[in-house]
Amino acid sequence: MLDAVERKIEQFVGDLDDKEVSALYAKLPHGKRLRAKLILRIAGGGLSAVKTAAVVEMIHAASLLHDDVIDDAYIRRNKPSLNALYGNKTAIMLGDILYSKGFYELNNISAEVSRIVSNAVTQLSLGELKDVSLSKMFNTDKETYLEMIYQKTASLIEASAGAAAVLAGKPKAPFMIYGRNLGLAFQMIDDLLDITQDSATLGKPAMHDFVEGKTTLPYIYLYEVLDEAGKEKLKSMHGRLLGGEELNWLKVQFDEHQILMKCYAQARELIDEAVELMNALGEDALSEIAMEMIDREF
Repeated sequence: MLDAVERKIEQFVGDLDDKEVSALYAKLPHGKRLRAKLILRIAGGGLSAVKTAAVVEMIHAASLLHDDVIDDAYIRRNKPSLNALYGNKTAIMLGDILYSKGFYELNNISAEVSRIVSNAVTQLSLGELKDVSLSKMFNTDKETYLEMIYQKTASLIEASAGAAAVLAGKPKAPFMIYGRNLGLAFQMIDDLLDITQDSATLGKPAMHDFVEGKTTLPYIYLYEVLDEAGKEKLKSMHGRLLGGEELNWLKVQFDEHQILMKCYAQARELIDEAVELMNALGEDALSEIAMEMIDREF
């Protein structure tokens, strides 16, 4: 069924009748299409579900294009990002085109699906802005971090599950909770992988998030357990290139205080709650997608 989604995206892009846009889109890596898989698993492979999955993946691609520009990221999934190849202006405009085309196609699905997905894109943009603002300081507030990752990442996964439930005539609320939990856990694991994986696996330098000024959950938890001298040392590292000795200090502290296990346990708790919720509705097959969100290398 994912092949049908790919064909539908190609059709939507082809409808624009612009060779440059088609060529640029062809350069984008497809990723694992987790959001599309989620929609198809909940709603089946009918035309409306395929269209919704295609639109959501176009929106997700657009958000990544903008994200790479904002973060000055030149690698995406171990390949040069579009902004690295063609510049920021081209990347931003392709993102805008994918967003706009996606919104246009939403009108041909249903008003309720359009409302759910459009609201998620608003949340996504608010989260991106919040992420930029938070990168200017060392954030120690876990709730602020959770709100930001909900908006920036979880909102679109939540909307994917909710929209699919609407298409399938299933109760929307529990599916949106399921999607929200998956999205939060997905981002928590991403933040962990930034610390635990090597540069070759990540497609970017390890601990790059912290260097960029992002205070993710592991750093917030580490800050909470350090003594005053340790707190000051951690804050002094924020938002700058780190030497080998500093990187090693961070790894030792994460290890000594079992910070990474604490973060993983919190993500796993969200996944377990999501799976339990779906199992209660007889949606056992959704546990596979939930585990894909958390058991991954990149």
